[in-house]
Amino acid sequence: MKRSGFTVMRKLAGLIRPLSSYMVLAVTLGLAGNLAASFITILGGYGILSVLKMSGISLVVLFVSAIVLAVLRGILRYGEQACNHYIAFRLLALIRDKVFTALRKLAPAKLDGKAKGDLISVITSDTELLEVFYAHTVSPICIAILYSLVMFAFIGSQAIVLGMYALVCWMIIGIAMPVFISRLSKDDGMQYRSKAGKLSGFVLENLRGMDEILQYGMGRERIAKMETMSDDLNHDNYRMKMKTGLNTTLSNVLILLMDVGMLIIAIHVTDFSHALIAVLAFMSSFGPVTALAALGSTLQNTFAAGNRILDILEEDPVVKEIEGQKDIVFQGAKAEHVSFAYGEEKVLENVSVDAKHGKIIGIHGRSGSGKSTLLKLFMRFYETDKGQITVSEENVNAINTANLRDMESFVSQSTYLYHDSIRNNLLLAKPDATEEELYKACRKASIHDFILSLPHGYDTEVGELGDTLSGGERQRLGLARAFLHDADFILLDEPTSNLDSLNEAVILKSLHEEHENKTVLLVSHRPSTMAITDVVYSVENGRMS
Repeated sequence: MKRSGFTVMRKLAGLIRPLSSYMVLAVTLGLAGNLAASFITILGGYGILSVLKMSGISLVVLFVSAIVLAVLRGILRYGEQACNHYIAFRLLALIRDKVFTALRKLAPAKLDGKAKGDLISVITSDTELLEVFYAHTVSPICIAILYSLVMFAFIGSQAIVLGMYALVCWMIIGIAMPVFISRLSKDDGMQYRSKAGKLSGFVLENLRGMDEILQYGMGRERIAKMETMSDDLNHDNYRMKMKTGLNTTLSNVLILLMDVGMLIIAIHVTDFSHALIAVLAFMSSFGPVTALAALGSTLQNTFAAGNRILDILEEDPVVKEIEGQKDIVFQGAKAEHVSFAYGEEKVLENVSVDAKHGKIIGIHGRSGSGKSTLLKLFMRFYETDKGQITVSEENVNAINTANLRDMESFVSQSTYLYHDSIRNNLLLAKPDATEEELYKACRKASIHDFILSLPHGYDTEVGELGDTLSGGERQRLGLARAFLHDADFILLDEPTSNLDSLNEAVILKSLHEEHENKTVLLVSHRPSTMAITDVVYSVENGRMS
């Protein structure tokens, strides 16, 4: 969704409310600091008038005042920047928390198929880029407005015409220039951020597929494509830098011409003393508005990053979390005349399954027939197009999401393991589990002895994505998680596909021993796995038989 720069700025600025007191302090310190810098120059003008006997202020007073203002300028500038960066980093942490919360609500339906590298780019580099907005944009805008009003009053006190001229000049530099450069830049920032995200995704994809790249000798081709993407990104960056340079050059030229204009007008409308003070005040007044002029080009990148983050924060989830309902106890589950499609691709049509409490229900069918999708519908990762999924005679769309997930354990075909210890990966299912509960779950999954044989036992690191383990070992850890969670409804998607017959037998024995107190919905294409089921449903082409 494309938003205007003003809309992005307004929405991002709205996040500052919890830290508004710090923002007020930053603006106050910044305003005082810029006025101190300008009045050092103005005091120099009064010094000239004092030497010419056109002012009654002594040089000693002027000299001491200038020193005091110089010291204050340094202190105030430091205080302003400290406040701005405190606000920025506090807000970056808040935004990351909001983004992760939004992603959790969007998952998995809205995130399936999205480039993970691009999401990583949003979470990391795009969020970091907002530091420019919060530390170097919001307070400078407020400071420039307040500073211009104060200096307008001061220069206007010398001659109102000069004050009006100064105000027009500041508006040209601080408003017209940023708008002009922003329009000139158009969508450069969004294109750059999108391409940067795609490059991140491409690099991540190559790192994960390094074995295949080496096996099939595709290294040169992948490197060539990455270089092409990098060159394209550099070209966009160069174009944006050129516009930044154009912005700076135009601003400097305009300021020089405006200084000359002020000098000419001042000579004709007032006397020497007032003209001198007004001209010096005007020449020293462009700091705050020049900072705004620079925003025209630099903010394009920031607005693009903010736009991408707002896309996540404001996107409506396909499946919304349910809260506020009365928690229920598991007493069986059903799929009743369920139909479901991924977009235009119909996956399930008029499917019904009755998973009675204490039974092992088998679902058999060829790959791609919709078996895995049916389990996800029971988990309410998606919502049915037609028909309904019920648990304990309640539609899952009316059950508290936390209550539903607490009643269910889902083991998918590919177990995800974090770059952490085996222990911590298992405790994801039950953080407060005792050591004995951990061991018992792993014995049921036929993985306990293997873990103990590792150098550090349960504290052994599994590597990124569990790549130090085999597919069968990862699968057994996934089953151990499910056993540890100890839910009443266990959904297993090809739980023994990567296991040998011995380990499969141990796990099936555990499931059979547990099933009197549990309901197991078991998807598999293996006849040996189906042997322990009480009822078998066959799914072919999305239809139940």
